[in-house]
Amino acid sequence: MVSRVLVPMDDSDMAATALSFACETFPAAELTVLHVAGGPTSYMGGAMSLVLSDDMDDAIAERAEPIFERAREIAAEADCAIETAVALGSPGKTIVSHADGFDLVVIGSHSGGLASRLLLGNVAETVTKNAPVPVTVVR
Repeated sequence: MVSRVLVPMDDSDMAATALSFACETFPAAELTVLHVAGGPTSYMGGAMSLVLSDDMDDAIAERAEPIFERAREIAAEADCAIETAVALGSPGKTIVSHADGFDLVVIGSHSGGLASRLLLGNVAETVTKNAPVPVTVVR
């Protein structure tokens, strides 16, 4: 039985679809939406802006809030409860490290454009190959 589900979420439509799927498929499960802030870019711009901020924790929370607002709207529409968590780091590796203790990871198949996928690798692929629990990829 699936009782704890991790749903990594960024601002992509695929991540929103993954959360909707998780809410509909596992309505009784404890759902945690994880946003990984400051993931690497080709020039480390996302992470650098956080590191250079006056209060990094506040900057991370501020960056995650629009993602969590969207997640709360999706969850409310599906009448499911969610918890939220934010982390800093490389998205694929960070999601894998947070997956321990969950029964399942539900992740969108991709986000961003072709250029970002080529530069950064495919997060869903990294999670699928390395997660310590089963992974459902939603497209």
